[in-house]
Amino acid sequence: MTVGTQSVSDPVWFKSSYSGGNTTECVEAAFVADFVLIRDSKRPGGSRLTVSAEAWHRFLVTSAK
Repeated sequence: MTVGTQSVSDPVWFKSSYSGGNTTECVEAAFVADFVLIRDSKRPGGSRLTVSAEAWHRFLVTSAK
C-alpha cells in the first residue's frame, strides 16, 4: 500500500487486514512522517502506540512468514 505522509494532528486511519471478522478485534493504523500510529478502533480517542516505520515494516515481514 502506498500512502503519502500525513499530519500527526489529522491522520487518515485504516483498518488492519489482520483484524478479526467481528468488531471485537479491530486494529487501525495511520502513516505519519517516519512513524506509524496504531490504535484500537473501538476507542479512537484513546491511547495510541507509535512505532517507527522500520519497526512496522519488520513486524509485517515477520508476521507474513
